[in-house]
Amino acid sequence: MILDIHQLTRRFGNVTANDSVSLQVRAGQLSGLLGHNGAGKTTLVSQIVGLLRPDSGSLHVAGIEAIRRPALARRAVALQTQSTASLDGLTPRLAITLAARLRGLSARDSRAASARLLEELDLGPWADRAARPEGGGLSGGVRRLTTLAMALAAPVPLLVLDEPTNDVDAARRRLLWSALRRRADDDGTAVLVVTHNVNEAESVVDELTVLDRGRVVASGSPAQLRARALGEKAEIDAEGAGGYDDTLRLTLRLPGEPEPAPTDAAAEPRQEERRREEPHREALGLHLPEQLEVRGSVVVGRRVILTLPASRAGEAVAWSTGQRAAGVIEDYTLGPASLEDAYLALTAPKEETLA
Repeated sequence: MILDIHQLTRRFGNVTANDSVSLQVRAGQLSGLLGHNGAGKTTLVSQIVGLLRPDSGSLHVAGIEAIRRPALARRAVALQTQSTASLDGLTPRLAITLAARLRGLSARDSRAASARLLEELDLGPWADRAARPEGGGLSGGVRRLTTLAMALAAPVPLLVLDEPTNDVDAARRRLLWSALRRRADDDGTAVLVVTHNVNEAESVVDELTVLDRGRVVASGSPAQLRARALGEKAEIDAEGAGGYDDTLRLTLRLPGEPEPAPTDAAAEPRQEERRREEPHREALGLHLPEQLEVRGSVVVGRRVILTLPASRAGEAVAWSTGQRAAGVIEDYTLGPASLEDAYLALTAPKEETLA
C-alpha cells in the first residue's frame, strides 16, 4: 500500500477538520478524493505532504511513517497544488526542468524529461513563453498543465494532484487523464486526485473516497458508490467493475428566478451556497405519489432531484407533466442516474432532503 491513512484526526481549536479519516491508495491505482469546499480535503493533503501534523491517527507513505519522519516521506510524494504563482518569471520548459533537477535527475535527464512532458501535454506552443505575475504570459490552463508536468517530472511512488483540471480545455483534459493513467498502469504510481468535479471523476478513477464535514462518508468504486447511495440493483465483481443499474434521475425545476449555469470549477461551491437557503418540504408544494417509489431526494436551489426505479418512468412522466400543467413546477427532465446523484445523496444534510 503506497498511501495508508488510518483514523487520522486534525483539529483547529474547536473545529475538527479531519475526523477519524481512513484512506488507502495502492500502487497502480488512480484514486479520487471528492468533497465540497470545506470538506477537509486540503487539510488532509497538507498532512500527507508533512505541512501539518495530525492530532491522532497514523499515516504511512511508501512504507514510511510520515508523522515521525515527514521529511523522508515528502521525498516519496509529488504534489500539484492549486496555486500556480511559483511559475512567475519561468517558462514551462525551464519550470519542468528545474522540478526534475530538484527531484535528483541529472541536467541531461531533466532536459529530456521536460521535452517529453511538453509533447505529452501539448505544451509546445508555450514552452518558451514566460509566465508573468497576475496571470500574464500564460493562460490559466497552460499554467495548470505546467504545474502538473512539474509533478510528473521525476518518478515517485505517490502523486497528489489538487484540482488538476481547473482551467484546462477539454482536449488537453484528455491528455492529462491519459498521462495519469499511464503513470498508474505502466509505472505503478499511486495517484490521488483531489476534486469536486463529480462527473469527470466518475469516468476516470478506479476508487473514490467522499469527504463531508471532515469525515469519510463513502468509499469504493464509482459503481459501488452509486449502488450504495441510490439503492440500485448492482452487479459488481471483486474489482468493483462492471454492473448495471435500474435508477433514474427526475429533476424538477421550481418556479423562481433562473439559475446561472455554473462552470465545472465553480459548480460545487455554488451548489453548497444555495443549499443553505433550502426551503423545507412543506414550502415546496410537492406531494410525491407513492407509485413513484422515490428512493432519494435532494433540493439544490430551485431544483428538486429525485431518484426512482426505471420501472416507474411512465408514472414519473405523467405526474411531472401534470405538475407542470398546474404551475407547480416550471419544467422537468428524466434520465439515467449518475455518480453526481449519489454524491448529492451522500453529502446532503438531512434537513435538505424531502425524506
